[in-house]
Amino acid sequence: MKYFLGIDAGGTKTHALIADENGQALGLGRAGTGNWEGVGLEGLTKALKQAASQALKMSGLRIEQIGAAGMGLAGYDWPSQREMILGAIQPLGLNHPPEIVNDATLGLLAGVTQGWGVSVVSGTGCNCRGWSKDGKHEGRVVGGGSHWSGEYAGAYDLVTRAMRAITFEWNKRGPATALSPAFLQLTGAKDLDELVEGVYVGKYKFDTSLVFKVFEVAAQGDPEALKVIAWAGNELGQMACGVIRQLGLENEPVEIVLIGSLYDGHPLMTEALRQTVLEVAPAAKIVRLTAPPVVGGVLLALEQVYGSAAYKRREKLLASTSLLLNSENQGL
Repeated sequence: MKYFLGIDAGGTKTHALIADENGQALGLGRAGTGNWEGVGLEGLTKALKQAASQALKMSGLRIEQIGAAGMGLAGYDWPSQREMILGAIQPLGLNHPPEIVNDATLGLLAGVTQGWGVSVVSGTGCNCRGWSKDGKHEGRVVGGGSHWSGEYAGAYDLVTRAMRAITFEWNKRGPATALSPAFLQLTGAKDLDELVEGVYVGKYKFDTSLVFKVFEVAAQGDPEALKVIAWAGNELGQMACGVIRQLGLENEPVEIVLIGSLYDGHPLMTEALRQTVLEVAPAAKIVRLTAPPVVGGVLLALEQVYGSAAYKRREKLLASTSLLLNSENQGL
């Protein structure tokens, strides 16, 4: 029997999952952030060891029994970083070097049914990655570039766009918006003069949690808040279109996997993204990621041995992982 390890090391947490060659999930492990940009390479190693050791203990296996590993790592953004990152993984004691990708690609692999497609992330920040049909080419945006790279549809960007609508009401460049009283209440500013000045001089700071107020105001039908959300969906869709073109998937039934909490904020964001993508790829299918991204790590590991046939094990892997998670949550 062959065994496979998947790891998802994100900005807030690290997950490890072990499965056998049939896609049966056997062990889970957790640790804190594994983003080396925040915790350093030693912090990455520590998180990987902790999560992997828990998964090994649950599965009853030793690290020497792992036949292949796949990892999605926040902060692994460029090929020039590969050897440095592999050096931080080496202390795990794997028999073979793991296949490593950016964590946005891991979510893609967890969400698509055939091993190829495009993922679009919208949470605190945003990202977009793609995988070609032959599995040999990756499409991407900068990832984390924000305004200078034209990638601004994360929580902070929606908040700043909402503040722009408020400022436009203040200086009469735009109409009144229900965002204004909502932000006045949240900041404690007495009026728009005080709010705009306070933002300018740094008295009031933008907190990404304000994005939920934007969604709330949009749900009440405020046109300016709805414009903010439609803008974000279009920006995310444009990122996806770029990656679709990079990979030549315009005429394919490409799956677009949506990853991140902001898609739950208001349905208009997904709909705006959908309409933008369909103009370039009419056969595209929008998929909301529901599986744990770490499943993509195991599939990446399985690919090293079985190629595209790894995805024949996907349904069993998803079902068995869900059962394992439910059992763990119930203390079984």
